Amino acid sequence: MLLAIDAGNTQTVVGLYELDDAGSAAGRRPEDGLLDHWRIASLADRTSDEMAVLLQGFLAFRGHALDDIDGVVISSGVPRITATLRDLADGYLDFDPVVIEPGVRTGIAIQYENPKEVGADRIANAVGAYDLYGGPTIIADFGTATTCDAVSENGEYLGGAIAPGIEISMDALVGRAAALRAVELREPRHVLGKSTVESIQSGAVYGFAAQVDGLCDRIQEELGDCTIVSTGGLADLITPLSRRIQHVEPWLTLHGLRLVYEKNA
Repeated sequence: MLLAIDAGNTQTVVGLYELDDAGSAAGRRPEDGLLDHWRIASLADRTSDEMAVLLQGFLAFRGHALDDIDGVVISSGVPRITATLRDLADGYLDFDPVVIEPGVRTGIAIQYENPKEVGADRIANAVGAYDLYGGPTIIADFGTATTCDAVSENGEYLGGAIAPGIEISMDALVGRAAALRAVELREPRHVLGKSTVESIQSGAVYGFAAQVDGLCDRIQEELGDCTIVSTGGLADLITPLSRRIQHVEPWLTLHGLRLVYEKNA
């Protein structure tokens, strides 16, 4: 079995995949072979022993243990968490993890001024999206940051746009405006809010849907028509309100990680 781990700045997503000896994951759906998945807070001061206890507990729900894991693949935007996961593999597993970083085969060319600057999750998304939809494709990822990245018809990562994420923006709004309070992120009854809570929800939910639609329009002015895919923790909330997003893939990053693992294992 394979553990695919996407460590973001706010949350870490762990996917447990069944490794298929009969063939490659290429062309399969992201959920194919996904036995289970878990989401935990990204705590940089969590030790490798604490992480091992967490993973062991999750695996026990499926009747497995860390000893049953045959491979680990990691994308991480938090260097301390990357180090923790390496220490975990060193202490509890008998193999090194595959980490998306310079020198690792991804099968995708990075057309960035400095390829080392591209986040590992953005690379994994590009790998997964190109496998599923070809190119040109735009990937909108609703995470700590909201990103819109593009893959060419030849499978090249072309770059993208990074904006503050929805939850970060909401925290900043509440923190800076004394008369406003935190609200549940959900679709309001009306675009024209009839209360402060509903007005904040409208601005956040419809506003970010419009932001991504606008970015996709501008990207398509440069690239032509693209397939547009969404992923990330808030994709299910925003995607139905978008006028441009065509597909939602909750496990796109994990799928890309699984493909990168196969190229390097």
